[in-house]
Amino acid sequence: MSNVLPFRQRPPVARLARCEVVAVAGDLLALLEQLEDVSARAAATGRPALEVERTVQHLLDAVGAVERALDCIGEGEQAAPA
Repeated sequence: MSNVLPFRQRPPVARLARCEVVAVAGDLLALLEQLEDVSARAAATGRPALEVERTVQHLLDAVGAVERALDCIGEGEQAAPA
């Protein structure tokens, strides 16, 4: 019986891709919340003002990058170069 093929139902590729998009978006949202929390904590460290300013600015830049990634994955748009 070499001509018998086993019957397997595989989830459609599009469905798997949507699940992965949702998972990545969830991870990005969690990362965004963490970055915002760290930014607030970094601002309250009591370190020299210039150091705090630079640290918070870099964290805010990261927040902006994550937001752009969420826009791309959520709306299917391509990110404009920063």
